[in-house]
Amino acid sequence: MAITKDRKTQIIDQFRRDPNDTGSPEVQIALLTARINELHEHMRTHKKDHASRRGLLMMVSKRSGLLNYLRRIDRTRYTAVITQLGLRK
Repeated sequence: MAITKDRKTQIIDQFRRDPNDTGSPEVQIALLTARINELHEHMRTHKKDHASRRGLLMMVSKRSGLLNYLRRIDRTRYTAVITQLGLRK
């Protein structure tokens, strides 16, 4: 259910802004989106797993906060991230 190390480094390489960047909002949003997508697939088969549902809702809330922050700070980076990840506005 967790993201593999290779997949995580691939996501970081794709969304980072400079070679040493691992904590920018873009990277955090991309990693959260990958975890949300995997957990969403888990929830489709295990509908009564309420502990995982709570974790999923917390991750979605965290991603929403990061997206709001990025939208306030830099609108062009925000639009680039949501188009790359396929998120709706």
